[in-house]
Amino acid sequence: MGIQRAQRASLALTLNYVAFALAVSAVTTNYWCEGTRKVVKPFCMGPVKVKQTYCIRFNSSNISDTRLVQYIYETGEEKFLMRKFHAGIWFSCEQTVDLIGFNCRSFLEIAPDHERGVLWLCIVAECLYIALLFTGGALMVIEMCPCFNLINRLKLNAFAALCTALSGLFGMVAHMMFTTAFQLAVQMGPEDWRPKTWDYSWSYLLAWGSFGTCMGSAVTALNHYTKTIIEFKFKRRTIEKNQRIKQNILELDVPEDLWTSLHEPSCFNPTILDNWDREYC
Repeated sequence: MGIQRAQRASLALTLNYVAFALAVSAVTTNYWCEGTRKVVKPFCMGPVKVKQTYCIRFNSSNISDTRLVQYIYETGEEKFLMRKFHAGIWFSCEQTVDLIGFNCRSFLEIAPDHERGVLWLCIVAECLYIALLFTGGALMVIEMCPCFNLINRLKLNAFAALCTALSGLFGMVAHMMFTTAFQLAVQMGPEDWRPKTWDYSWSYLLAWGSFGTCMGSAVTALNHYTKTIIEFKFKRRTIEKNQRIKQNILELDVPEDLWTSLHEPSCFNPTILDNWDREYC
C-alpha cells in the first residue's frame, strides 16, 4: 500500500512538472498562431544588379530621369508578396521587406480598442495558471517530505490537488480568451496587419497540452487523497472490530491462549495510527 501511494504521489508530481514546463514554454513564445499576409511589393530602390523578387523593379535603374519611359515587369499577382507572420500573447512578428528577418510589435497594439480587455484577462489568467500550477507542485514536493505525519500529508495533498485543478480551469479560460481575442483582431484589427491565411501553431498546442497534463496531475493527486482516506477508514474499522471481538471474548473469561488461537494478532494497533502511512503490515 505504501509503495502504491508513493507511486501515485510521484506520478502526480511528474505530471505537474511537465504541465509547468509546457505552460512556461507556450507563454514565453510567440507561435500561438502563424500565417501569411498579402502585401503590395515596394519599388526597388537604387541600382539593381540581381533580380529581386521582393520588390518591383523598373526597366531602368535611373528612376529620377523623367525623359525615360519607366515601366515594370510584374503584372497581376506578381505585384503582391506573401509575408509570413507569427503571433503570441505578447508580440506579433512579420517578415521584413527583404524577407530576411522579422519586425515585432506588441499584440496589444493590434487588438481592437474595445476588445483589449479580453486580452488583458487572458494575460492575467495565464499568469494565475502558471502561479497556481507552481504552488500545487511545491505542495506536492513538501507532501513527500518524511518529516510530516499522515494527517498533515493528507492536508497538503488536498491543497495541492485543489491548486492544480484550479490552475487548470484558469488555463482553459486563458486559452479560450486568446482564441477569441485573436479572431477579433483578424476581423477588426488594423488593415496593415490582417492576415490572408492563418492557423494555430505549436505554442498553441503546447498550451493545450499543458492544460491536459495539468488536469491529469490534479486527478491523480485527488485520487491519491481519496484512496488514502478510504484505506484509513477501512483500517480504522478493522481495528475497532478486532477490539470489540477481543473485549467480548475477555468478558466471557476466555483464556488468553484460546483468544490467540482463535484470532491471529492484528497488526492494526491503535498506537501506530500516527505512523499508518509507513509499511506497517
